[in-house]
Amino acid sequence: MEKPVWQFSDDRGQRATAGRTPARVTAYIQAAATLWDNGVGVQAAFGSFHDGAEPDRAKAGGLPLDSIRYLGAGHALDLDTLLQGRPDLVVAVSYGGGQVYGLAPETAKHLEEHVPVVVIDVGHSRDLAGIRDRFTELARSLGGDHHEEGARLLDAARRRLRTVTAATRASASADTTGRPRVLALSPAGTDQVHVARPGAWPELRALAEHGVHLVEPPAGTGASWATLTWAEAAALPAEIILSDIRVNATPIEELRADAHWRSIEDRSQVLPWNPETPCSARAHARFFVLVADAVAATVVR
Repeated sequence: MEKPVWQFSDDRGQRATAGRTPARVTAYIQAAATLWDNGVGVQAAFGSFHDGAEPDRAKAGGLPLDSIRYLGAGHALDLDTLLQGRPDLVVAVSYGGGQVYGLAPETAKHLEEHVPVVVIDVGHSRDLAGIRDRFTELARSLGGDHHEEGARLLDAARRRLRTVTAATRASASADTTGRPRVLALSPAGTDQVHVARPGAWPELRALAEHGVHLVEPPAGTGASWATLTWAEAAALPAEIILSDIRVNATPIEELRADAHWRSIEDRSQVLPWNPETPCSARAHARFFVLVADAVAATVVR
């Protein structure tokens, strides 16, 4: 049997093959943004069941949305839609168990009968560096660049974050209020909020590994999120808030009529957080610098 020109083993243990290196790539929008950061062009992107008819710009990263096709999301993603433009590779993500995120199981199953599909696991079973490395491997197999600039930016960002958090620990040794606490959340209307369990999120675990003090929500149901009232969330001590900016999260402007949210804003820095940030060195560098700057500003004031 003739050996395929291109092949890649994905995180389901399945090997995608092609007679030539794929050039017409369709991808889940987070994966598309990651590939773009890594020098791989994509022709089309699709969203998840949380998304709508227009692309979520928070997830899109640096994608040129005016020049790539957005195929839609959720139930709009049937087989014919995904095969528009005759892709020669589809790249998707999974949060464990090999299930393709954003596609109905039957759609994902039949898609692989027509085109190679690569699935990268971005869930809690892998650390942030491991997720980034898998996308780097895929990008290189597709002819992407070698990421020297991204790696340099990420190394600098990690050093800055470690330096800043080390300084806050030194301050906290003399003053227990000196070490800023970080709480990650996703607003879900004016009555409730989803508060992230840090251990379930690779990017939050990475912050902790670099010395950031993350706030744990109360124990209870929900592997990734604890769903609380705004009063309960406001009672959690935090000087820095990472607030979900995806389209499925309630915009901050709609929360400002609530006294509990106002109390959070009054005492905390509120930073934009995309829980589906591109899995690239450049994107992770920006995230680390954002948090490092907030930690440093909290200590100064």
